[in-house]
Amino acid sequence: MVSKRKEKYSSGEGSQFMTRKAALKKLQLSLNDFRKLCILKGIYPREPRNRKRAQKGKAGIKTLYHVKDIQFLLHEPVIWRLRDYKIFNKKVGRARAVKDFEKLNKYLNNHPTLKLDHIVKERYPTFIDALKDLDDCLTLCFLFSTFPSLAHVPRDQSALCRRLTLEFLHAVIEAKALRKVFISIKGFYFQAEFKGQTITWITPHHFSFTPQSKAEVDFKVMSTFVEFYTVMLGFVNFRLYHSLNLYYPPKFTAIQQSSNEKLLVDEDIFVSERVAALNCTLSKTSHELIEEDLEIDSFNADGSEASEEKLEEIRKESEKIRKLKTLFKGLKIFLNREVPREPLVFVIRCFGGEVSWDKTLFVGSTFSEDDETITHQIVDRPSMEKQFISRYYVQPQWIFDSVNAADLLPVEKYFMGEVLPPHLSPFIDKERDQQYIPPEARALYNENELEEQHKMDATDKQDDDGDEIESDADNDEEISSKEVKTVNTKKLSVSTGEVYKEVPWEKARQERQEFRLREKMVKNKHRKLYKSMMEGRRDRAKEIWLLRKKRRLHDENEKGKKKDANKVQQKDKNKPIVRKSKVKTT
Repeated sequence: MVSKRKEKYSSGEGSQFMTRKAALKKLQLSLNDFRKLCILKGIYPREPRNRKRAQKGKAGIKTLYHVKDIQFLLHEPVIWRLRDYKIFNKKVGRARAVKDFEKLNKYLNNHPTLKLDHIVKERYPTFIDALKDLDDCLTLCFLFSTFPSLAHVPRDQSALCRRLTLEFLHAVIEAKALRKVFISIKGFYFQAEFKGQTITWITPHHFSFTPQSKAEVDFKVMSTFVEFYTVMLGFVNFRLYHSLNLYYPPKFTAIQQSSNEKLLVDEDIFVSERVAALNCTLSKTSHELIEEDLEIDSFNADGSEASEEKLEEIRKESEKIRKLKTLFKGLKIFLNREVPREPLVFVIRCFGGEVSWDKTLFVGSTFSEDDETITHQIVDRPSMEKQFISRYYVQPQWIFDSVNAADLLPVEKYFMGEVLPPHLSPFIDKERDQQYIPPEARALYNENELEEQHKMDATDKQDDDGDEIESDADNDEEISSKEVKTVNTKKLSVSTGEVYKEVPWEKARQERQEFRLREKMVKNKHRKLYKSMMEGRRDRAKEIWLLRKKRRLHDENEKGKKKDANKVQQKDKNKPIVRKSKVKTT
């Protein structure tokens, strides 16, 4: 029998991908509903290896989805709920058109609701999986918590984001899980650690909201993401609160519910109540959690025993984190009205400090400015008329730099009116290749390395002294026993060696030749990947060169300004003083 010939594109990549139009036809959904469903289920377009085969020979660039992903969506119950929404909108529109208000109220009271609990459990089967994917969730929820009521962002969604983000911040405070802080143009970068997972998010700066002139951002798509992320963050907060032995949902006593519509619109009251809630302590359950010192295992994941150096590094890191958790313990810090209160209150409370502000300006104050037990006052102005001798007046950067340094830094550089040192990012890895490190950060790393080297030299010297004492004791015993044996040894001779002069250009030429030979050994299937990697390396090197040039020009400009200022001061000093003589009139 003659076997039937296969049709073209019926196997391989031609059968593995389908266009968005075909997916809409298969699922019988509109484009908006399909986008919403893909966002909720975490399904995105795929890039095929051979686009011509995947598009079945058709020209152009089309949005392609994997066939298995679309088949996975066929059995999703959310599709039926989206169709119920479509039917509901038609019924409401018809009742409104004929002015049948009885049916209209009936439909509005029984509107369909979309539940996403099963999707969260499906996408994140374990709690660790949810923590790994929490970065984008927190960043978007913190962003939406600052929004007013927009066209596609309802007020209920923004209020829910405010409550959930505030609950998460309280969980970080209670667990003392904050590790790094950085201030940038985008906002405040925070990094916390829960169950061995690092979570990094951005809190935007608090500015009054200004509507955009152009519709460049699709708030409808972002609102769909937030709709899923709020459900996910609610699950995470529930687990975190129960692991920390806290009641959930928490009750914030500082927030006073007001029925006045004007207060609900006022943005300053929202922010002040949020900060006041951040400064209050949460109620715990009857059982208290006892922190125990964890023992470090001396075995690796592969079963081999860990080296002493690695164990020592792990012990140092755990000791550093234990010290960091109580960095501000015993300090009472007062905030002036001009400083950003929310990030400062959050950071200070995460490390065991007490914080307050002026009770006449904002709610939630715990102690007044006249309290003599205050150790530090955070000020962001050049001078103050009334000052207390018993406290330090420092600028806000001292808090963030102390956290990143894991130690209380000297306050002399952060006094009022002082030029602040550069605020270095703690997220830069000094061991990573091809990245720009500012001169101040490089100097700081060199100082730390020198301190560690001095410590190691001191320990080695102590060990050598101990060995010398032991050897002297052994020698005394041998001499006292009179069992010394004389050994005839030959005298060692030293001869002059020949000096070998290394030619630097010859060595560089040989290295270049070896590098070209290694490049020729790259396989053909990996050659494109290798070329793209080398292009990326060249781009990064160019970027580092541009940043260094920019820094050099800035330093030269600053030196020129200082020279000009010194010249002006020198001229003023050398200028003769002309005194006017008094003329008596008769």
